This record gives sequence, structure tokens and C-alpha cells, in this order.
Amino acid sequence: MAAAAPRDEDGADQPSYIDYETFLAPDFAPAAFANALVVATNNPNDSPLDLATPLSRVLFDAQELDSHLDRVLTRSAVPLLQYTQTQNSASKRIVAELDTQIRSLDDSYRQLEKDVIDKHAEADEVRHVALRLWETLRLGRSVGRCLQLGRQLQLQHSELQLQLSELGGSGAKEDHGALVRCSYTILSLREVLDSKAPGDEGHGLAKVDAIHSLIDGVVAPIERSVRETAERIIRDFSLPSGLTFAQGDEARARIESAMAALYLLSPTAGVKPDGWTPRLLLEALETYVRSALQASISTLSRSLGQLPSLDRALADVTAKCQNLVSLELILDTPT
Repeated sequence: MAAAAPRDEDGADQPSYIDYETFLAPDFAPAAFANALVVATNNPNDSPLDLATPLSRVLFDAQELDSHLDRVLTRSAVPLLQYTQTQNSASKRIVAELDTQIRSLDDSYRQLEKDVIDKHAEADEVRHVALRLWETLRLGRSVGRCLQLGRQLQLQHSELQLQLSELGGSGAKEDHGALVRCSYTILSLREVLDSKAPGDEGHGLAKVDAIHSLIDGVVAPIERSVRETAERIIRDFSLPSGLTFAQGDEARARIESAMAALYLLSPTAGVKPDGWTPRLLLEALETYVRSALQASISTLSRSLGQLPSLDRALADVTAKCQNLVSLELILDTPT
């Protein structure tokens, strides 16, 4: 085997019995090396194998390596100790310097925590308080607006009720616009109460007891009263032939106000804009037409059995037909 000699301190090659290249090769395998050593020191035809020679070779290599290690360690002990001492001193100086820097960094962090982190926590707490105050203010404004609209609706409805009672007694002129004004106020309340998304005016109103009382005690009863009044006006609509121009104009104004109120109060929740229809108005008109038709049929049926009353029955049917034509003209007239 070719032996690669190790080098001493000054770089000179020293003779060595060990084949360093073989042992340091990346593909070195102990089993393969032992097999090669046995084959090299024995004849393949020999029947027992001589293992003493390869074992001696391995022992010689181990002894040579041990001697080389002793020689290197003895020669390099002082430089190694000096190098270790130098590295240890340098490490201590670095650690001492790092301790100073770490203490300075700890002091800086504590100062930063005092100046920034604590103040940030206080500022964040103030921010949360400000947000809650703003939300409370926004909710208070919404509640105030709803209560104001509710009070306005009460006044408008009381005016309507007063006018209706005066009409029944002294014959005072009725202000039919009160129906429309009540309807617009109800629409304004609906607009606020239905805007429930975060950031909208009506967000959070469902949790306020005053709003529940307003809806149950004011809005719902007045809306029902306005709707019933408008339906009654349409149901009682009639234009007798003996009316003056002023009376006819008054009747027209009444029916227009009633239809406008039912148009405005028709529900819109859950209905697409393209498919929306004034359901309350259509139901009232359908009821009026059906009632007129049924009444006319009943009148004609009774009059056919009592011929003297046929003229009066025909006059009643004609009057109802005139009312239907007048209603159609009012519906066709743009407002």
C-alpha cells in the first residue's frame, strides 16, 4: 500500500507506515478493507486462512497512529493551550462588552415601554371610549329623530281626527293633505327603522325600548288608522249628479289624497323594485269595483221582480257606473 506521510509543523513530510489516503477516502468501507487485507496476505488455495498477518497489520497501523497522535499532541500542547487561553480571554471581553450593551438595551426598552407602550395602551383605551361615545351619540341622534317624527305623526293624526270630527258636526272644510302628510311621516320612520346595517342611521335601534314603545304605541296604530280612513274614503266615493263644482272638486281631492296615502303606505319590504306594486291601493280599488258590481247586480235582480222600482234601480246602476268612470278619469289624470 502507498502511504501518504503526514506533515510536521514546518510542512516537511514525515515517513509513515499508515496509508492515510485509503482511510481518508470518502468511499472507505471497513468490511471491504478487511477483505482486501486478508486476500493480500493469504493464498486463495490455502485451507485454513491465516488471520494473524492481517491482524498484525491492523495493529501496526493502530500503533503507528497512536504514536503519531502522541507526537503531535506533545509538540502542539503549548500552542494549543495558548490559543485556547487567547480565545477564552477574547470571549470574556466580548461577553463583558455584550453585558454592557444588553443592560443599555434593557434600559432603553424600559424607557421605550414607559414612553410608548404604556401611552399606546392608554391611547387605545381612550380610542375605545371615544368610539363607544360616538356610537352612543349616533344612536341618541337616531332615537331623537324617531321620537321627533313620532311626535310629528301624532300631531298630524290628531289634526286629521279633529278635521274628520268637525266635518261630521259643523261641516268645516276637510284638509285631505293630512292623510298624505301622515303617510310621508310614516315613510320617514320606516326609512330610519329599516336601515339596520352597521354604520346606517337605524343600526342598533332595535335594542332601544323607547323605539319599541314608539312603534307599538304610536306608529302602528296611526298607520292602521290612516289606512282605514283612506280605504273608507275610497269605499264611500260617490259623485252625485247634483253636486256643485266646488263639491266635486272637494270629492276629487278627498279620493286623490286617499289613493296617495294607500300608494305610499303599500309595503316594500322583501319586494324587488321592478316587481313592486301599490298593493294596498290596488286592493282598495278592487274592493270598490267589486262592491259596486255586486250592489248593481243585486239592485237589478230585485227590481226585475218589482217593475215599478226598475227606473230607480237603473238610476242607481247608472250612478255607480258614473262613479267608476270618474274614478278611472282620476286615475288617468297625472298629478
